[in-house]
Order: sequence, then C-alpha cells, then structure tokens
Amino acid sequence: MTSRVLDQLRTLESESIHVIREVAAEMQRPCLMFSGGKDSIVMLHLAVKAFAPARIPFPIMHIDTGLNFPEVIAFRDRLVTDLDLDLVVASVPDALARGEVREGPGGSRNRIQTPVLLAAIEEHGFDALFGGARRDEEKARAKERVFSFRDEFGQWDPKNQRPELWNLYNGRIAPGEQIRVFPLSNWTELDIWNYIAHYDVPVPGLYLAHDREVVERQGMLYAVNDFIDARDDEVPAVRRVRYRTMGDANLTAAVESEADTIAKVVEEIAAVRLTERGATRGDDKVSDTSMEDRKKEGYF
Repeated sequence: MTSRVLDQLRTLESESIHVIREVAAEMQRPCLMFSGGKDSIVMLHLAVKAFAPARIPFPIMHIDTGLNFPEVIAFRDRLVTDLDLDLVVASVPDALARGEVREGPGGSRNRIQTPVLLAAIEEHGFDALFGGARRDEEKARAKERVFSFRDEFGQWDPKNQRPELWNLYNGRIAPGEQIRVFPLSNWTELDIWNYIAHYDVPVPGLYLAHDREVVERQGMLYAVNDFIDARDDEVPAVRRVRYRTMGDANLTAAVESEADTIAKVVEEIAAVRLTERGATRGDDKVSDTSMEDRKKEGYF
C-alpha cells in the first residue's frame, strides 16, 4: 500500500472520528445503525477507536427484516459479544405479526423497514443515528449532508439542508426532530476495502469468493437459499461468486469473482466502474428514484 493511500486513509479516519465524537458530545441519545455489511463494520471500528479504551457510549441498532443472510446475523452477534455492545433489534417480522406493517409485492421489505425504524427511534428516544452510507454509492445518497436532518415525522427534505462549512456541524434540533449522521460520506468503496485490508478489520466470509449454487435472473446471480428457490425455467449452477453488499438474501445478487482474499478484493474493486448497489441490489432497480423516495419517508 502506497504512502499516498495511507495518507488518504488516515485523513478519512480522522474526519470520521471527529464526526462521531462531535455527535456524542452534542446529542443526548445517539445510536449506531448496524447491518453487518462492510460499511457499518468500518463505522463501528471507527467508533471503537474514537472512544478507546472505554466502551462505545451508545447502542447499536439492527433493523432485522427476517430475510438476512444467516452468516451476517452470526457475525453481528459475535461482534456484540466481543465488543460488549448494547444491541437494539427492531424486528420487521414482529411488526408484521402485530399488523403494524403490511408486506408489499415483489418480496422486498425495504419500504416496511421505514415505519419499523421510526417506531424504534421513538421507543428508545434516539435523536441521532449514525448510518454507513457513502456518497459514491447512489445518487440520492450523494445529496446528503454529513448531518442530515429529519423532521418530527422522520422525513427528509433534500432541498432543505443546512450548510456544512469548514467541518463545522450544526446539531441543534427542535423537540421531535432527529439527525442522521454519515461519518463515511467522503469514503469510496475502494477506501473501505483499503481500510479493511490495512487494519485487518474482520468482515463476513460472504465478501470473499466461494463456490455457491446460483440462478441467473434478470442478468444477476442469486444464490439458492432459504429465501430463493429456482423457478421452473431456471437451472441452478455452481459458480464461484462473492457479495459486494449485504442486503436481504432474497434480493441481493452475487458477482462472479476469484477474489478469495481481502487483497484480491482490493484489486478487483480498483478495476470496476459499477457501484455495488447498481451491480447487486435488485430492490434498487424498482425505479430511478427508489432510494430517494424511501429516504424522504424516513429510510436511510
């Protein structure tokens, strides 16, 4: 790894830790959103660094859709134990059982994550939530400020955001309002993987290439698992694949790859030009504005 890359990683790390500490100092009840994906793992790693040797002074929250990869849930639970974290689980299946949300067509639970998230925010009194979104991921996320304000209904107005000058962040909120905070805003996917490689940050094995039974559907490779069965016109085949992002197991596609080590993943990401969400997330292909629509409703 070149000194230039290391200098960039140190600069990004310093900026992100500054943001995390600023929120902890300004806000009354922050919480870190954790999905078990690489971005939330790096964000958690930065939070550990920000407050070491003390514990992280706020809980982490996982929105459990009930459609997660089992490997990701197991990884999450190991981290909670190893780092002595306070874990809040907001369960979509429980909300479905109580009749609070209704499952829509297509198998995606993205839309119904939002009311579950907002209910958990209200129940626990969170006034700031850390998210692992990066501006290079998707055009709606490129519009976000580092401190992204939500009104009393948890909704986001992309045309009404506060300026952020000279790394000064305004955390003032009225009762009922909240902020979403994105410490990784200025990172890229390649930065994330370079950081993971340099600091030997553990990630789920799904990120590394392995042989898996998959079906090809709409030009993407979906693993046959508890949530995806081969259709009548599909023939499963064993392919060497890995995952670039960790969404729901029924909607997240894998990519063909020989990158079975972190170093090889770094080389692979340095050569690609398509973002991980554009390449592997079927739920983001509903419409050109699907992510922005969800964010306006209160989603991350």
